[in-house]
Amino acid sequence: MGEETQPDRPDRPDRPDQRDRWSRSDWWGVMLDAPDVDVLAQFYSRLRGWPIWSQGDDGAALDLGEGVAYLAIQHNPDYVRPVWPAAPGSQQMMLHLDFQVTDLEAAVARALELGAELPEHQPQEDVRVLLDPAGHPFCLYT
Repeated sequence: MGEETQPDRPDRPDRPDQRDRWSRSDWWGVMLDAPDVDVLAQFYSRLRGWPIWSQGDDGAALDLGEGVAYLAIQHNPDYVRPVWPAAPGSQQMMLHLDFQVTDLEAAVARALELGAELPEHQPQEDVRVLLDPAGHPFCLYT
């Protein structure tokens, strides 16, 4: 028998799909709300080196470059910036992104240059919680 191709089977992660990623229909992503789509799309594009695949006034999508995942930004004029660390009665973060880095100090310095903020509260030695330009917490870790 010849080698078979893997159908859309999320229950079989041990067998990668052989189809071209652009022809697949199992894309997934994370959507972040923001008051300014361009600012946040540019920030993550520069921070991670991900090209902006599409962009308009109401949203943008960044191509992560492998697999079928993407990061999207959605315009929300009523966006409320979360508070870090969390405080009762304040807007809570709904999710956060984690990025592994090899040099934590250099990665933090670069993120700050691109417009991130470094809050005072840092819960771990080998992790830095930062805030993107819209205030979403994200972590850099080794």
